[in-house]
Amino acid sequence: MPPPTLPAALHRVLSLIPRLASPRHLLQAHAYVLPRGGHRHPRLVSALLLASLRIPFRDHAVALIRRLHPSVSLRAVARLRGGGGLVPQLHSLLLRAGVAADAPASASLIQAYCSCGSVASARAVFDETVASGDVISWNVMIAGYVKSGDLPRAQELFDVMPVRNVVSWTTVIGAYAQMRRPEEAIEVFRRMQVEGIEPDGVALLSVLSACGDLGVVDLGEWVHRFVLKQRLFQEIPLMNAIIDMYVKCGSVQKAVEVFEGMEQKSVVTWTTMIAGFALHGLGLEAVGLFHRMEKENVPPNDVTFLAVLSACSHVGLTGLGRWYFKIMLSQYKIKPRIEHYGCMIDLLGRAGCLMEARGLVQDMPFKANAAIWGALLSAARTHSDTDLGEQALLHLIDLEPHNSGNYILLCNIYAEQERWDDVRELRMSMRDRGLRNVPGASSIEVDGMVHEFTSRDGSHPSLHKICEVLCAINTNVKAVGHIAMLPEALHHVIEG
Repeated sequence: MPPPTLPAALHRVLSLIPRLASPRHLLQAHAYVLPRGGHRHPRLVSALLLASLRIPFRDHAVALIRRLHPSVSLRAVARLRGGGGLVPQLHSLLLRAGVAADAPASASLIQAYCSCGSVASARAVFDETVASGDVISWNVMIAGYVKSGDLPRAQELFDVMPVRNVVSWTTVIGAYAQMRRPEEAIEVFRRMQVEGIEPDGVALLSVLSACGDLGVVDLGEWVHRFVLKQRLFQEIPLMNAIIDMYVKCGSVQKAVEVFEGMEQKSVVTWTTMIAGFALHGLGLEAVGLFHRMEKENVPPNDVTFLAVLSACSHVGLTGLGRWYFKIMLSQYKIKPRIEHYGCMIDLLGRAGCLMEARGLVQDMPFKANAAIWGALLSAARTHSDTDLGEQALLHLIDLEPHNSGNYILLCNIYAEQERWDDVRELRMSMRDRGLRNVPGASSIEVDGMVHEFTSRDGSHPSLHKICEVLCAINTNVKAVGHIAMLPEALHHVIEG
């Protein structure tokens, strides 16, 4: 619950506190604000503490801490800009006040140290109070490690917790999902299920993200059923995550069913579905949904325009893409970001409008990044424009010198023009720079297990059968022009 609004009288005192220069004046301010509920306002508390520490007037600070709940003091200091230097002083005052060992105070102190980046100091406080077995302190310490990016220590502490609650599990699952380590996120979630802990909405959001990253649709469907069973379908962010999961797992029709079944939709809901259509090359469906969004008076945001521009790019709707790029600013007052320029350059490049794409790069109010030069290099590869390819590669070498894929694209341009000396020279340059062509990879989920296939990797036990099916598919593609049977066929082969 947020603190109440600061009354005008207390707001005036707040503005005066930094100018107080004597203990007597500070005591007067203290005596005025506390009976009037000033202890409920972290900004006011932090100002009093800061003044007490700077005058210095330590006895007054100790008295203030004793009057207030210690966690209020610590939260107040943690919110101060540059308040990290005050946390050790406040820690000392808590010791003098005799409340540092209290479970709420120690948890707040751990959080204050973590908020200020002093994770080692937070761990020292934790180790001193760990005997109390307070789950809040454990959770705060784990969250501190997560915030600092130290997942191994967070996992180590989590594994030895005497008692875990849903917050403990959710913190670790969310950390792995955010760090793009979906396998570990799902593994921890499975353990959570085994121990009979019912997940909350935050845990489900993280698991859905991990399912989407891995393409694990079976677990995603379980989460969807759980959401319906628990009647959580009114939580729009959770339903948006389900749509996103189905889209990333290739189940576009199920994503549409969830979308259409939602009574309330946010701009994120519309954008997620439009982006899903674009991801699967369904540009006309994406554009149609954008028009429907406009008719229902849902204002698009900058991410919506990224999705619809991407859709136009994938299906070659060049004129429509130009129109959307124009009305972003003229109609919706959304200033294009560099990502929008990147989408337009990709769209123009795919359409063969290379001069227009070059002109847009020169005219945009940003310095071109690797994504933009990469789009131009890809367009040069598609349309065999050697000059543009060489120009783009020179910029890419500066921006991402270790990306071998850029060299390979230009090599392909040279090879198509039978410029074998240039191919040899470019490959020698790659060798001199220590670059290797990283093979591509894809994955498919069967019965809850994810199988990964890497280019030129013959280690899968069903490789022979897979090759037979792929040969058959290739024959059918040439005959009927589609690959709808691919997922089902590979499922059949891997299942044996």
